[in-house]
Amino acid sequence: MVDTATSASFSVGLTTTDLQRIIAAIDLGTNSLHMVIVRIEPTLPAFSIIAREKETVRLGDRDLETGNLKPEVMKRAIAALRRFQDVAKTFNAETQIAVATSAVREAPNGRDFLHQIETELALEVDLISGTEEARRIYLGVLSGMEFNNQPHMIIDIGGGSTEIILGDSHEERVLTSTKIGAVRLTTELITTDPISTAEFDYLQAYSRGMLERSVEEVRADLRLGEYPRLVGTAGTIETLAAIHAREHLGFIPSTLNGYQFPLRDLRELVARLQTMSNVERATVPGMPEKRSEVILAGAVILQEAMTLLGCEAITVCERSLREGVIVDWMLTHGLIEDRLRYQGSVRQRSVLKTAKKYHVNLSHSDRVANFATSIFDQTSCILHNWDNETRQLLWSAAILHNCGHYVSHSAHHKHSYYLVRNSELLGYSETEIEIIANIARYHRKSPPKKKHENYRILVNKEHRLMVDQLSAILRLATALDRRQIGAVARVHCDYNQQEKLFKLRIHPSNPSDDCALELWSLDYSKEVFEQEFNLKVSPILEPTVVKVS
Repeated sequence: MVDTATSASFSVGLTTTDLQRIIAAIDLGTNSLHMVIVRIEPTLPAFSIIAREKETVRLGDRDLETGNLKPEVMKRAIAALRRFQDVAKTFNAETQIAVATSAVREAPNGRDFLHQIETELALEVDLISGTEEARRIYLGVLSGMEFNNQPHMIIDIGGGSTEIILGDSHEERVLTSTKIGAVRLTTELITTDPISTAEFDYLQAYSRGMLERSVEEVRADLRLGEYPRLVGTAGTIETLAAIHAREHLGFIPSTLNGYQFPLRDLRELVARLQTMSNVERATVPGMPEKRSEVILAGAVILQEAMTLLGCEAITVCERSLREGVIVDWMLTHGLIEDRLRYQGSVRQRSVLKTAKKYHVNLSHSDRVANFATSIFDQTSCILHNWDNETRQLLWSAAILHNCGHYVSHSAHHKHSYYLVRNSELLGYSETEIEIIANIARYHRKSPPKKKHENYRILVNKEHRLMVDQLSAILRLATALDRRQIGAVARVHCDYNQQEKLFKLRIHPSNPSDDCALELWSLDYSKEVFEQEFNLKVSPILEPTVVKVS
């Protein structure tokens, strides 16, 4: 189905070569697979949605015993993705960006499924955390709704999780994700049709209990005199809005963007849905096909969230995760130049916030990061062919490589892996966080080995190679600041390909410093680098030329 074009409300900076850039974003949700195709238009300047696709696949319908994604469901999903790709090609989309959320995130075979997609369709799907999902939902809503510098609360009820967000025109303030969704609660809590009183009461109580922590986080961040409006996104809320519009207006508007309905009407609708069978709910005017099975659980989640938040009304925004994926892509590619510019630095800000949380010596980590990226840059297209996004992963790992000291000095590299892996770094996919954690893990001691579970998790050979090579670079970088006093000012790389000799020319900060400990540390650490790149490393202390006036 093709949707009418709608423009984003933020500017983009483009050149004439960017004309007619078309991007497709795919969201592998728990209930449905969605795709949005946009055209970046420099004349507005904005992006416009030129097509939408949806297919209800029910990835959340997992094996009850193992929690695995079912083979038949994965097959349907791959077929849907193949169709999405065909549609994207008809619109000449230059890039297809795909993300997967809670159903794939929680399934034991989720990563294998994503690897299968990459193998069969050549489509790389980013697995994102609940918090990162919330951030991109915020970006999507911000792109389609004017906040007027006022705080807004956003709720997105998906099939497997519910995100509640507090943000304003400048930044997200609170990002939460709770493991309750329309499909999940229907599958786990509802066995009767119509639902029994006992099951309904438990559904309400369970939803309320699960949402309390997220609501408390949001309310705790509200400042005196702030009364943010509540914005709702995604299928459940759009369906409830469509039903409400049909009943109160007599028709469903061509767009539900900006449509409002009150909590009192939602409560009345929930009471009616409670008494209906699934077949009866399917006949409700405005109810989309297949939504009737899960609408009651979704409506209860919204009812309890609005009650806890103290919101008497909700405003619909038709932009959400998929549009947020587009905005995030534009940010990372330098295409946004106005009020969302601040969001472009989200990765760096998130890494530095995590470093401070674990009391990392930022002066030392910053020097290590500078050495690591300097070696990376000097050896680009000579020893490796990694891109700038990979360089950013190396920088993040270098900043966080010592965070494991927060737990214990002993085996701190292993603690660093655990802390990074569980920090939910914003702006990064789960795979990217896994890579960063592994690079940090191997900055010392044993090199990467397949017997290590953390390394074995990386099923993609390219990702393993990335960890192998970048962690080898990080080892040299940490050696260059062995005393953590900034003894080395800079390093110059000189590679003789015929002799396979890699000279590290060390320039000391102090002319009288022989940097003996740094040179010793390089000799101790260089073996992994030598084996990885098949060369010989020769550290050389360059004499400092003292100018005489």
